[in-house]
Amino acid sequence: MAVPARRVSKARRDKRRSSVWKINAPALVKCPNCGEYKRAHRLCPECGYYNGRQVVVKEAD
Repeated sequence: MAVPARRVSKARRDKRRSSVWKINAPALVKCPNCGEYKRAHRLCPECGYYNGRQVVVKEAD
């Protein structure tokens, strides 16, 4: 049976586990229509455009 030859230190164990909980911020791109930042491949929440077409009609404030 596979048995560890040496005990793993707390520092080595914690270094291995630390990268599991890192969360990356979503990549943002500028909307070509209005210039606001939005997530890639998604509808622009500000102007309602996606892929050069207006998908959702937004009312002016």
